[in-house]
Amino acid sequence: MNLSKPIVSCCSPLLTGRLTPEEATQLAAIFRVLSESVRLQMLSLIAAQPNREVCACELVEPLGLSQPTVSHHLKIMHENGLLERERRGTWIYYRLVPEKLAMLRDCLT
Repeated sequence: MNLSKPIVSCCSPLLTGRLTPEEATQLAAIFRVLSESVRLQMLSLIAAQPNREVCACELVEPLGLSQPTVSHHLKIMHENGLLERERRGTWIYYRLVPEKLAMLRDCLT
């Protein structure tokens, strides 16, 4: 007589993950960049514009920050692939990188 009880699992097995370790590392770096509230405000302001771009000088007043501080945050977001930039004369315009934002959105859904 077999007195052992069948093993019953409490949960169904996990499905395979959607992110590779490399992707998770890249996304974590971007989310660290976005953990700064000013940077989220900047992205929001840029995204709200009809052409999804702004001159760096346009962000100073709405954010209440100095030009060097605004430029610092824009540089960090550019270096991490969230923004593209283009020099027009003496001004630098920043625009969203839609593919990068779509990637962030997709990883959260």
